[in-house]
Amino acid sequence: MPVAVYILGLSVFALGTSEFMLSGLLPPIAEDMGVTIPQAGLLISAFAIGMVVGAPLLAVATLRLPRRTTLIALISVFGLGQVAGALAPSYELLFASRVVSALACAGFWAVGAAVAIAMVERDQRARAMSVMIGGLSVANVLGVPAGAFLGEQFGWRSAFWSVGVASAIALAGILTLIPKMPLPAEKPRLGRELRIYRDRQVWLSIAVTALAAGGVFCAFSYLSPLLTDVAGLDSKWVPWVLGLFGAGALIGTTVGGRIADAHLFGVMLWGITASTVFLAALTVLASSAAAAIALSFLLGFSAFFTAPALNARLFNVAGAAPTLAGATATAAFNLGNTGGPWLGGTVIDAGFGFASPAWAGAAMTLTAIALTVLALRLDRRTPPATTRVIASSADTPRAAAAAEEEEEAVSR
Repeated sequence: MPVAVYILGLSVFALGTSEFMLSGLLPPIAEDMGVTIPQAGLLISAFAIGMVVGAPLLAVATLRLPRRTTLIALISVFGLGQVAGALAPSYELLFASRVVSALACAGFWAVGAAVAIAMVERDQRARAMSVMIGGLSVANVLGVPAGAFLGEQFGWRSAFWSVGVASAIALAGILTLIPKMPLPAEKPRLGRELRIYRDRQVWLSIAVTALAAGGVFCAFSYLSPLLTDVAGLDSKWVPWVLGLFGAGALIGTTVGGRIADAHLFGVMLWGITASTVFLAALTVLASSAAAAIALSFLLGFSAFFTAPALNARLFNVAGAAPTLAGATATAAFNLGNTGGPWLGGTVIDAGFGFASPAWAGAAMTLTAIALTVLALRLDRRTPPATTRVIASSADTPRAAAAAEEEEEAVSR
């Protein structure tokens, strides 16, 4: 695995920490800015929605730009967004900084995923994506708890400063270790890239990804009140259980990334099925503290065990448009991360209790299993067409010629 892929994982660590750390910083932010906690919570929603909208927009806007240059620009804007957040004198400016950071984050995910895929062989795609997603897992294990600790000890602004420093380190890594990637002989055309959305397998992959991610985060978003109000744990244990979820995510990403290339649909089916079982068990056993803690770890494992396969599948069916494929994958995951918590909040507001989001999440993942089976059957009937190869800095003239031939074949 190229060192550059690990640099992308380091960058994702900074992105993921910023995305999720606000869950532990809402009370001090609300007090400092003179807003309610629900209003402060809109900062989280703004980031998620910015990711959904920003990924395809930034992918289109940067379609013909050199990818290394694009990554440098996006991580720089993201870092400056953290600095702006740390210095924000008002809620409105903090909100604006979150939107700008989300757009840069979404664009980096989309382009970074395409770069990671371009630097490895087809049978290493899931493993490369597991390295990037591993950065997100480490963010949940270390970055988010560290942000909460800094916020408690030194004020919430210190957490933003720390992410800004992490972004600067990532920028240095990109400048020194990410190779220049030559543009294809024929410049990418938006119309050709948009053709991927004519493929029903692409839409199936989007739906499976959104439902699989949304089902788990439907329950995870409300894990804290479940642990304290239903399982009876003291609130001081909540960060440790959230960290346990992150540890399961890190292990799941590593294991899933290593076997998904050889058993793509197997990882998807078994991983989503396991998430469904764990979500259902969490609802039934929510009153048991030991069971809730164990299931938190298992949910982290099953969700992120599946994630590399979901990413690789989207690149496989949309390989003729690698940048839009990365953007679509990013948007699909964040669509789930936005829709899942919304559904969880809806069932809680309906009076079904803090354990009910797990049932709602299980219904989402069960639907994802059905759509995965449908995608598998369609895949066996109609094998995917050959897709365009993206030349990397290490490609030989023969490889470049082969890429051009495949491009012409796709055009015809």
